[in-house]
Amino acid sequence: MTLAYSTAELQAILAPVAVRGVTSVVITGIAALKDAGPGELSFLGNPKYKPEVASSRASLVLLPADYVGEPSPGQVFFLVENPSASLASLCARLEQTLWPRPAAGSHPSAVIDPAARIDPSACIGPLCVIEAHAVIGPRSIIGAQAFIGRGARIGADCWFMAGVHVATESLIGDRVRLHPGVVVGSDGFGYDSSTGKHLKIPQIGQVVIDDDVEVGANTTIDRARFSRTRIGSGTKIDNLVMIGHNVVIGRHCIICAQVGISGSATLEDYVVLGGQAGVAGHLTIGKGAKADGQTGINTTVAPGTFWKGSPCLPYQLEQRINVLRQRLPDLFRKVETLAADLAELKARD
Repeated sequence: MTLAYSTAELQAILAPVAVRGVTSVVITGIAALKDAGPGELSFLGNPKYKPEVASSRASLVLLPADYVGEPSPGQVFFLVENPSASLASLCARLEQTLWPRPAAGSHPSAVIDPAARIDPSACIGPLCVIEAHAVIGPRSIIGAQAFIGRGARIGADCWFMAGVHVATESLIGDRVRLHPGVVVGSDGFGYDSSTGKHLKIPQIGQVVIDDDVEVGANTTIDRARFSRTRIGSGTKIDNLVMIGHNVVIGRHCIICAQVGISGSATLEDYVVLGGQAGVAGHLTIGKGAKADGQTGINTTVAPGTFWKGSPCLPYQLEQRINVLRQRLPDLFRKVETLAADLAELKARD
């Protein structure tokens, strides 16, 4: 990573509400509070790391505006409204430097059907395949070896990284980011077994991804058996997530790594699913509900609730059960002792 900013340059970029301390050191790196050294920037994004600020050797630290404390000699504190958001804005600028936008146009090795419509400002990378009647919107970037199927429509300012597969008739909005290996529009897992054989049910629906969605590496989103599988605007999906056919995910949801969502499930807006959570089919997770990692959701979940365990239980109840579970060996020993005492008493009678 190439990084070289003076304190004055960073102050102009981050616009802190207050500055404490002075340093002449050029910032050339970013590190965690306990790992940072001279010439590096750090930040306090989680209150539990607050004790590490005083001992941090970082030359510049981003801190909440209400932080009380003074920097060490040669160290500077930037007090900002949200240290994590301020760091994100700096990283966004760095991203533009590290991965500059490629020039518009299509690489000579790309295979593009004459019936495809590609905006002149879009970029089509090496070895891409763009099938007939596909549409690529303004300023969108299609990375190397990506596949865009027949009739798929890609909006403006999208960024599809290497190896993305967008299948036939998929509809994708503006500013969507797909990481390497994402598959949009693979067949849903549907079979009829009534004849003693597993006969494939044709999957003839679509996938619709709304604006400002980001999908992590090697995630798969199945096309609907009929109608649409839909991902709502602003939703962020991690790596290795599997989304089944006819699933509907609302706006601004967070889906962490290795989550599996079975067919025809509905997630309302602002749902959060922790890593490896599983969702059974044909149920609804209400607006703002959350599930801890590895939660097995097998029932409709009310809005605003928090769940844990498999099968799922309300979070606090599951936490209490976990505590009691650790006491089971003692409980069994007590029961065995009581049973022995009772048998001895009966023998005396």
